[in-house]
Amino acid sequence: MNAKATNTRPATATETAPLSMAVAASDDTKICFAIGECSLGAILVAVSGRGVCAISLGDNPDTLARDLQERFPDAELIGGDSNLEQLIAKVASFIEAPALGLDLPLDVRGTVFQQRVWQALQEIRAGSTASYTDIARRIDAPKSVRAVARACAANTLAVAIPCHRVVRNDGTLSGYRWGVERKRALLEREMGVY
Repeated sequence: MNAKATNTRPATATETAPLSMAVAASDDTKICFAIGECSLGAILVAVSGRGVCAISLGDNPDTLARDLQERFPDAELIGGDSNLEQLIAKVASFIEAPALGLDLPLDVRGTVFQQRVWQALQEIRAGSTASYTDIARRIDAPKSVRAVARACAANTLAVAIPCHRVVRNDGTLSGYRWGVERKRALLEREMGVY
């Protein structure tokens, strides 16, 4: 059974459209993926039968592929899927021009707590930031700031779940799974547009 939770908050023209999240079982048999290039380096997009299950950024395409294999050790990975070229182009276009918005069916995998954090991240408007403390308060877990930071670090869907919009309480940038310089570049592009 494919249960879906959808953020129904209407999107304006200047923000990312709400993303549907498919809550997935862990028994994937096949995941298709493709790797391309964008201005932030290599980009990998992977899709299960339920939706996009990974978007990764990095310097080395081989490293991105190995990380995907480690993340889904029991799945049959099918690389170089030409059907995903348009999807990579869509994600890369969003990275270049955040005003385009990004609306993808997502196969989100994580604990209930992580999914609460990730849903809260989707509510941060493009061009804005929130602190880890802000997110902890939004999900009614004000003492869970460190757990919020760990949930951000566990996010496997770069830009689709915008953990790059989370900063320290003083507004400075902190860690980002795909590199602080990529985080800075994403934020600068979003803030330049809005």
